[in-house]
This record gives sequence, C-alpha cells and structure tokens, in this order.
Amino acid sequence: MKYTDRVYGNIEIDEPVILELINSKTIQRLKDIDQAGYFEPHFPGTAYSRFEHSIGVYLLLKMYNTSIEEQIAGLIHDVSHSAFSHCIDYVLDVGSEKQQNHQDNIFDEFVRKSEISEILKKYNLDLDYILDDQNFSLKEKDLPDLCADRIDYSLRTATVFKEIENGKYFIENLLAEDGQWIFKDFESAEKYAKLFLKLNGDYYAGLPSAVMFRTVGDYLRYALLKSYISEKDLYTTDKIVLKKIESHIKNDSELSLLFDRMNNKFGFKNDPKDYTIKIFCKSRVVDPLCKHDGKIKRFSEINLSWNDVIKRESEPKEYFLKFF
Repeated sequence: MKYTDRVYGNIEIDEPVILELINSKTIQRLKDIDQAGYFEPHFPGTAYSRFEHSIGVYLLLKMYNTSIEEQIAGLIHDVSHSAFSHCIDYVLDVGSEKQQNHQDNIFDEFVRKSEISEILKKYNLDLDYILDDQNFSLKEKDLPDLCADRIDYSLRTATVFKEIENGKYFIENLLAEDGQWIFKDFESAEKYAKLFLKLNGDYYAGLPSAVMFRTVGDYLRYALLKSYISEKDLYTTDKIVLKKIESHIKNDSELSLLFDRMNNKFGFKNDPKDYTIKIFCKSRVVDPLCKHDGKIKRFSEINLSWNDVIKRESEPKEYFLKFF
C-alpha cells in the first residue's frame, strides 16, 4: 500500500500484520476522531484525525528501523481515544483536566477487548509484550523527553498550522541511538524545543483549547445527563455522537445554547477577577538531547535558562472563563 503523509512524504506499507491492523474497525474508527478534539470552530481548516497521527507514529518508527513490535505499539497507541479525543477528560468524572489521561487509563483493557488481540495472535505476536511501553523507549517516554508519539504530533501540528512546511528538517537532524532520540547538533535541538514551546502556548494549552475543552465537555456532559447519548456512545465517533444529539437541539434551549457556545458563536474572556468557570489544560514542554562538543547533552544543560521554561511550562495552565 502506498501512503502519502503530510509530514514524511510517500512511504510504502507492505507488512501483512500492519496492513491488517490498519484495516481493522478499531483503527479505522480513528478516521472520525479529531486529533485536537473539536478545534475547527476556532481554527477553520485545521482538522486532522487520530488515524493520521497513529499512522504517522508507525511511519516514524518504521523509518528508524525499530522492531515490528514497536511499530505496532506505535500504530495502536491511540485506539482507546473517545470521540473528541481529550475532551473526554472534561466530560467524565474519572477524567483529569490537568493530566488528560483517561485514554491511557483504559488503553490496556480496550485493546484486549478489540480484534487487535486476535490479529496479533494470528501473526504469533505477543500482545502482553506490545502493551508494555517499557519495551519501547523510542515509542514512548515521559515528558520532557522525546518519543515517537510526541515527535509526530508536534511535527504534524506544526505542519497543519503552517508553523513549518513539513518535518523534513527535523527528521534529517534526528538520530535514534540506544533507545533515545538525539538531535545531531544544538541548533536543531534548539529549533525543535522552541517550536514545541510555541505549539504548546498557541494550541495544546492555549486559551482556544481551554474554551474548546470546556464547551465540548459541557455539551456532552449535558447530553449524558439528559440521556440523549450514553457513555457507550462516547466510544464511537465524533460524527455519530453529534448526529445522535442533534435531533434534541430544537426542543432543548439549554442544549442549543451549549451547542452554539461549543461552535464559538459566543464571546468569552479570560479574567481571574471576573469569571464563572475555572479550567485547567495539560501543559507540555520538551528538553531534547543533542550532540554537543562530542558529548550527548540535554538542551537545558547547554541553555541553562531553559530550566526555568521547563519548570514553568510543566505546570497545567489555568484559565478563568466567562462567556457573553
């Protein structure tokens, strides 16, 4: 299968197990799950799916010749996302605004109950091994380290929002050595770290994201309360959930107001002295490794002021919203 990716270009996918996984209903569902959640009303023309990102993580790991098990781990890592992605953490009481980790918490069970388990068994691949991130240090690491997931979603976001043309420069300057992502030099590490900082401030943890998370969360929570949808529906797709709620809008003024608010038809302000809603957003920052003066060092070991950035940006962002 020939696949064209906006970050990595044209790549041939021919591994039978990968092709079967991609065509499974569990991964195909991700085509209708928005990566950001519901960002289109705030940034028209920027929507892209969890499917695209999942394929991207797989492609990145494939480009660096990781094991087939690590490539599969990358491909399936987001299958447990609900409709509207991280907005789920603003809907269910088990969610966490500060951590946005509901998807991670249910991932293991979700995969085991899906057809992914049988597909891996067919190819004599160990599901338990693939589900254990400790086996795949290139695929997953905690912040502020780099990992394939983090590299892909940042380069993809930067490309979609036209912060960069594509990921070519960064990929050409990245090495994968001893289970670590390492930039070839300080200059490329600095460019990436500062790009990621901008993406976090403008998009991942920015004010539009706070508004999106809260308004989508309120809309879905209300729909659950009124039994317009069930919690099970949240694990279908964005389109299915929206369609199921849509018929109730004309007869429910509160739902109609929440729908308009979710679609950015109301004004809002962020003011800690005059607000009705307080909301947190998960914040992200990276501290990449790079080769410098013949040694491998963290960016913050060379640029000492970056330590202050890490401390500041590692804390969840807090917003004080009032709609009008």
